[in-house]
Amino acid sequence: MAESLGVIVGDESLVRARTDSYFNRTSEIVSRFGDRVVTYAIFIRRPVISAPGLLLQWLANAGEQQKIAINAELVFQEGEWVGAGQPLVYLTGSFAHLASLETLALQKIGAPCVAAQQAYQMALSLPKAQFLAMEARHCAGYEMQEMMAYAASVGSRAARKKGAVGFTGGANDATSMFFGQSRGFGTMPHALIGYAGSTLRAAEMFHETYPDSDLVVLVDYYGQEITDALAVCRRFPDLAAAGRIAVRLDTHGGRFMEGLDPQESYAVLERHVPEALELYRSDAELRYLIGTGVSAAAVWRMREALDQAGFGRVRIVVSSGFGVSKCACMADAHAPIDVVGTGSFIPEKWSETYATADIVSYDGQESVKIGREFLLPSVRRAEAERRHDRRKQADGSV
Repeated sequence: MAESLGVIVGDESLVRARTDSYFNRTSEIVSRFGDRVVTYAIFIRRPVISAPGLLLQWLANAGEQQKIAINAELVFQEGEWVGAGQPLVYLTGSFAHLASLETLALQKIGAPCVAAQQAYQMALSLPKAQFLAMEARHCAGYEMQEMMAYAASVGSRAARKKGAVGFTGGANDATSMFFGQSRGFGTMPHALIGYAGSTLRAAEMFHETYPDSDLVVLVDYYGQEITDALAVCRRFPDLAAAGRIAVRLDTHGGRFMEGLDPQESYAVLERHVPEALELYRSDAELRYLIGTGVSAAAVWRMREALDQAGFGRVRIVVSSGFGVSKCACMADAHAPIDVVGTGSFIPEKWSETYATADIVSYDGQESVKIGREFLLPSVRRAEAERRHDRRKQADGSV
């Protein structure tokens, strides 16, 4: 977190300038009439994965910079599942100081927790696939990008505990630290293929420039995914045999992959996973299976073509809209995906990312506005005791 832009506090005047004015006025009023020690509860109204790291480091930096004591008590550790409305963390300290920090503090936790939950679900849907975080181009500036990359790493580590490979890296160097890497991953964009004049020539240029790197080739530029994929493999048979070539499917939703149409897409899935066609529940899910773009049928057809040509060790990388729902559909179809490049763990409905904070005690005396009693520490402790008692009864211990 030391290199993280998101944990830089700025001087006190900058913090106040970016804080909602009524919190600044509250701070001034409390300073005039007598400060009190308060405890805030921070919560989100939907289920999430706890991703408090950026917030906690920012608060630590703020406390050190402003010479104030802020005690942060995590209710859920990083990577734990959090139910809707459950407190994520209790913050205790001077009311006069914490009031002016609330706005910025809430910005640090809501979106990462929701994105972590999305990344967690995606990784669990395709547990054998490697994921690469490609969120940067979809973010509103570097601070958001950093939050999303951190979130992907948290959700991924949670999924890894359940056997998933998860996110192993990102698309650029600046956020690679969150994945335990020193650099970003990636080979070529469509622009390089247009520059080269052919998919094969772009692959040759890349290999000549980076001979020690694996060769991951975009194959949809000319609408000849299978033809161009096989051409690259035949040009570099030693790399293909060594498992150092991957073809990336990024076919846009305006057309089918080479050789496919609705009828042929059905036929591909009938050959490999006929049961998948019985599982879809919506038109969107059906499109993920047999529609345009990077469908499950497209992935299976590419795998067929590579295997039939003797390139069984060539991997398949997919991108283009691989969010929670699409990953789940690919899992239903047992799509032979090796790597998923995606930024679709970014929350689609931003209002779901709004974190909220309420004071739950003043000088140790519990008090919260009507309707938020579920945030009180005493209520949380009582619920924890009831859960403990129920577990003991279920185990036959009492």
